[in-house]
Amino acid sequence: MLGARDFQREQDYHREKLRLRMRCLLGYGVVCGLHVEPVRRDEDDCPSADAAEGSARPGEGAEEGGTEPERTRRGAKVRITPGLAVDCEGNEVVVRGGCEIDLWKALPRHERDTDTVWVGVEYAERPVEPTRAVYNDGCADTSDCEFGWTEECYTVRVTGCEPPEDERCDTCCSPCEHTVLWLARIDRVDWYEPVRRDRIHMNVRRPFGRHLPTVITGINWIHGHTYTIDEAKDLLGTLDEDGGLVVRFSADVRSDTLRPGVVEIQVIEGGSGRNASTWYMGGAFAEPDPESEDGHEFTRRFRYRQTTRETLQDGDRVLITVRAAFLLDRCCRPVDGTHVGGRVPLIHTGATVSAEHGEECCDLPPSGIGPWTSGTGAGGDVFESWFFVKER
Repeated sequence: MLGARDFQREQDYHREKLRLRMRCLLGYGVVCGLHVEPVRRDEDDCPSADAAEGSARPGEGAEEGGTEPERTRRGAKVRITPGLAVDCEGNEVVVRGGCEIDLWKALPRHERDTDTVWVGVEYAERPVEPTRAVYNDGCADTSDCEFGWTEECYTVRVTGCEPPEDERCDTCCSPCEHTVLWLARIDRVDWYEPVRRDRIHMNVRRPFGRHLPTVITGINWIHGHTYTIDEAKDLLGTLDEDGGLVVRFSADVRSDTLRPGVVEIQVIEGGSGRNASTWYMGGAFAEPDPESEDGHEFTRRFRYRQTTRETLQDGDRVLITVRAAFLLDRCCRPVDGTHVGGRVPLIHTGATVSAEHGEECCDLPPSGIGPWTSGTGAGGDVFESWFFVKER
């Protein structure tokens, strides 16, 4: 005779097969939507003057345990838009219609001494449709009430502690420890005021896929910009040992893959006379030094400077090539280095030359989550960028 336990086992078998195929063949992460947006304060949210004067700020007169200040009841709120995600166990997390979150109420009481919070969602289940049991299953006693169905849902998580990164190289067979899908980090939260859009950073979310590729997140020169000869020398570190071209990565890269030939600087001559001749500028890695005995095994940036004394001239174009397919991350996978649209953002270093730089279009990548990075998801390829040189 078939009992409830037999049907549950059948359901569990097929569900586990689906989860296995999802996480091993496709991966996990945010598929679409699930953007974190600020919620504006309504006109009737403004507290009275008496309430404002009598309220206490977090940590200033608040009771032990994190009593909610009067003025924060409708202050710092965000909204999660509808969307779909898959957690690291292969469960589908569906948010229909979106939801609104009061950050102060959702934050655990023992973590309310911070102004930086992370917002995420987690797969959950809850029993529904209780009914009186007619037949006892197996040798168990007959219970007064049994739930006939299980509803798949989600739980919103808010924390003031930085979530750990998933450092697994194999996300299929090795078990995951943290099933929360983090969607955004919010900096400098003012519990009394609405959350500002520029303080919501959604680049902490994991895009859907089997692996999270390492990409280039910043360079210290403006792609396609025109520099004077002196400014170009400062960028290339021609006369300054602390100068050089700086490239930053999203994750650790093996220092021993920073070998001669990985970075190449090519000068294409211009000017009013004969042009289009090319020559290669000598250079070397200045940071980190993969040959040094105390060099670190991994790095998240490198600095490459000119080591010869060739002179740039008016009209020259400096072409910078980084062969990302030869740069390996912790899992020995190549850096995803395609310079899509030339949109990798500028980082400021000691050798960075200030210049006006405005985006004409495409401020955000197709995902809608900025800032831009290199990569198309395929991995490897070549990172190319250039700038022009002119007389002062």
